[in-house]
Amino acid sequence: MKSAGLTEGNVAKSLVLFALPLLGSSLIQQLYSTVDLVFVGQFLGTEASAAVGASSLIITCLVGFFTGMAVGTSVFTAQYFGAKQWDSLHRLIQTMFLVGIGGGLILMFLGIGGAELFLTAMGTPQDIMPQAVLYLRVYMVGMVPVVMYNLLSGVIRALGDSRNPMIFQCVGGVLNIVGDYVCIAVLGMDVEGTAVATVISQAVAACCATVYLIWLRAPYALRLSQPGLHIRELSNVLRVGVPAGIQSIVITFSNILIQSQINTLGVTSIAAFTVYFRTEMILYLPILAIGQAVVSFVGQNYGAGKPERIRQSNQICILGGSLVVFAAGVLLMLAAPVYLHIFTKDAAVIAETADIIRITFPLYFLYVILEVLSGNLRGYGKAVAPMIVTVVSFCGFRIVFMLAAMSLHPSVQSVAFSYPASWAMAVILMTVTMRYLKRRN
Repeated sequence: MKSAGLTEGNVAKSLVLFALPLLGSSLIQQLYSTVDLVFVGQFLGTEASAAVGASSLIITCLVGFFTGMAVGTSVFTAQYFGAKQWDSLHRLIQTMFLVGIGGGLILMFLGIGGAELFLTAMGTPQDIMPQAVLYLRVYMVGMVPVVMYNLLSGVIRALGDSRNPMIFQCVGGVLNIVGDYVCIAVLGMDVEGTAVATVISQAVAACCATVYLIWLRAPYALRLSQPGLHIRELSNVLRVGVPAGIQSIVITFSNILIQSQINTLGVTSIAAFTVYFRTEMILYLPILAIGQAVVSFVGQNYGAGKPERIRQSNQICILGGSLVVFAAGVLLMLAAPVYLHIFTKDAAVIAETADIIRITFPLYFLYVILEVLSGNLRGYGKAVAPMIVTVVSFCGFRIVFMLAAMSLHPSVQSVAFSYPASWAMAVILMTVTMRYLKRRN
């Protein structure tokens, strides 16, 4: 196996060919939770869907720190690869393998032990509490493969190979669909069935990523016979990963506060936002793929000393990405009454979800600009500025806006308006930050 670099060739072609498998991988990963929701909604009903939705934010919050660590891992993998620093790259891969195992075990015990406490703190309704606790505890059993896959797939992508992680996710996605059907439709399990299916699929994907790094014909390949926790490489990752992890955790915590406000609107609104958060992935995942591509592209070209390629990539990603996402958002808004029936049979849930979509989807292109600017800074190894801007916008401004709107008119529309408002604020602040840093440097 050989990894391809991003420091040569046509910039647009390199970005597209690298980003497409990233998008495919993200879509397949999202397929896990989407298929879960379809099976739960169709076989188990609205309350079960609400229970899964109430647990999802807690899962995201608990793994948030290691999501940030994956960003830090990708940044320095790309920089070491671009600069051809093979020894540093090997030490980094060995270190992150051990971090994945240890971090996953910590999250597993924390999630299992604190499931009921976390759900209670969110204000989860008592009529869905038993199902939510059950789903969360079973899901948290699989935290080691979840953390391992996030870290190791981040390494593989930063090496310039986004195709193989997509294949690994595809294998896991097929297993997830089969597992959902067997556990829920055949065995008659409750919400724990969909959690079991997801855990199995993630474990297989993590094993594939591990084997891939072991079989690399390169001096930086993973060597299980040479375990080691290398402080220099770990500290570099922490320098970017900790701010990114804090950002992820704080944003998710703000989403939990928002979820607590949604919970006051009743089970129908909870289910509506659960469906919405699945459907918005159709827009969010391409944006996420662009952001991931920018981090790896900037990291490798920064390591190789090629700033002109970085400037070209910024123009392509911001202009092209914004146009595509805007057009897709409008089309999805118009088609919402049709495809929402896939997720639920409840007419009231469909109506509220469509209201949310009409507010947010046409403005989702703002997120493209934010992701490109943030990805640039992270690719250079600067993670504190994006963290501050995102936390201020998504946590401070969004929550204040939402609480003010809810005090005037408690509804799903009031919650929905807080999202595009915070995206616009973040773009303004990030643009000002980028110009300041450019003048300073």
